[in-house]
Amino acid sequence: MELIKSRLDAFNKLGIFLGQFSRKSISKGTNIAFNELFFDGFQHQLTLAQEHNSWFTKENLLFAIENWAAALTKSNLETWISKGNLKKVFPKKIAIIMAGNIPLVGFHDFLAVLISGHDVLVKQSSNDKQLLPFLSKYLEYVEPSLKGCITFTEQKLTDFDAIIATGSNNTARYFEYYFGNKPNVIRKSRNSVAVITGSETEEDFQNLADDIFTYFGLGCRSVSKLYVPKEFDFNHFFNGIYGKKDLIYNAKYANNYDYNKAVYLMSEFDLLENGFLMIKEDESYASPIATVFYEYYDNPIDLKIKLYQDKDKIQCVVSKGFLPDEIPFGKTQIPQLWDYADGINTLTFLSKIDEYESTQF
Repeated sequence: MELIKSRLDAFNKLGIFLGQFSRKSISKGTNIAFNELFFDGFQHQLTLAQEHNSWFTKENLLFAIENWAAALTKSNLETWISKGNLKKVFPKKIAIIMAGNIPLVGFHDFLAVLISGHDVLVKQSSNDKQLLPFLSKYLEYVEPSLKGCITFTEQKLTDFDAIIATGSNNTARYFEYYFGNKPNVIRKSRNSVAVITGSETEEDFQNLADDIFTYFGLGCRSVSKLYVPKEFDFNHFFNGIYGKKDLIYNAKYANNYDYNKAVYLMSEFDLLENGFLMIKEDESYASPIATVFYEYYDNPIDLKIKLYQDKDKIQCVVSKGFLPDEIPFGKTQIPQLWDYADGINTLTFLSKIDEYESTQF
């Protein structure tokens, strides 16, 4: 357990380092380990990330960093590992194939592998490859025993004991074919939904706007589908989300808005729009950028049954007093360390690698 404690301390120091970077200000602090060596360099990496991927705006990058700074406190880390029931392990090499849809989207898996005492072999998405290698160097400075435990590769993955891979439904089939003989966690596409009952306040819809528009809706925790009661007045929804109107001034978002609107109009689909978001009645969960799908429901019980039956397609359900495990409005993009993607407890998986010979999750 001494190994786990030293790594916990390293990530706590990383959290303190990241706490200097927020949407309100980027301000160099004092008495922060190796700050002279890393502060300016991390600012440069943030600039490179913006230049490399225009979805990674400064605000979205700093929002992600703020959340990780808040998560990597000593108390949060200790609470998390106590829930994970970690035990002494014989270190294995765990490969991670990361997505690249939002900044540092694979960081939780990276953290889980190292905090559980294993070594990590990382294959990043080309869309998100600036920040994590730099932060890994910081970790190696604050905890020298991590040197040699973190490897990044752009080559075909070889010589590993287990794998965590995140991708689309199509890539998941590829992962299952090639990595099915190893202990694995293979994640597929998921989307998040919001259930509207009609009792929501304007503040609820303002908060829902964060769930929809943060990261331009590109995350699996981004709400892409609304369930609304019959006769719901969408003016309440549009009034609540109006504060996000300036998104349309982002060129890439605006291009997607214009393109999808043209497709819908040429196809003669019925839709409602307010100049920066379209809503369209559709049974699908995954909506295009600048679009949210909606579906009417008559009976709350039937909707609860449907959501349960489709739980493998849904990451989060946002609602207000509708489900016991619901996410409050405005909170989907601020998960806790113990909020696992796809509901799979990564720490439990990592602590039992020795028990698996070949396991599908």
